[in-house]
Amino acid sequence: MSAPQAIITGAAGGLGQAITRSLRTAGMDVLAPGKEELDVTSADRVKSYFADAGDVSLLVCNAGLAIDKPLARMNESDWDKVMETNLKGAFLCAREVSRGMMKRRVGHLVFIASFSAIHPPSGQANYAAAKSALLGVTKSLAQELGPRNVRVNAILPGFLETKMTQGLSDEVKAASLSRHVLGRFNTPDKVARFIDFLHHQLPHTSGQVFNLDSRIL
Repeated sequence: MSAPQAIITGAAGGLGQAITRSLRTAGMDVLAPGKEELDVTSADRVKSYFADAGDVSLLVCNAGLAIDKPLARMNESDWDKVMETNLKGAFLCAREVSRGMMKRRVGHLVFIASFSAIHPPSGQANYAAAKSALLGVTKSLAQELGPRNVRVNAILPGFLETKMTQGLSDEVKAASLSRHVLGRFNTPDKVARFIDFLHHQLPHTSGQVFNLDSRIL
């Protein structure tokens, strides 16, 4: 019998790589496409990729993009790119994979959201809007798919020192760290281990939003 299969979108980044390692260690067969293999903003490419992927028991919608700018300098392209990657991409992937999950009456969707969905800083109107919408998607789909035994959860991984944040100034990082009551950032490996635990050890949990760092919601 083949191992249960997981797909991690946006898997070329630090968090995606950590999730891939953790799930493979847990015995799952993991497909870990980067943008070149799976452009989540393209409905045709998403449809084609999932058609070839076979049965999927876990989808982690991790593909993300941030283009932080003040509203006065944010153009339509900045808005559209962030919404298409973070929100539309999650919708397209979840739509494709959920069909098989409902038919088999088993599956789990995990959306990687953000603390910014609830307490966004200035200059992140596009990113915060997309990640906030993912929380609504999570709760709606959990109700819709639950009767078919498909779980849906969202993760707020915390401020992670990955490629997405490496360009931020020391002042911005220090300001973020000051809001962590434990005085330390979370790590990609710890987030990955939580997702592994959520998937394998909490089979009765759905429709939840998990904040994984020590900032107070």
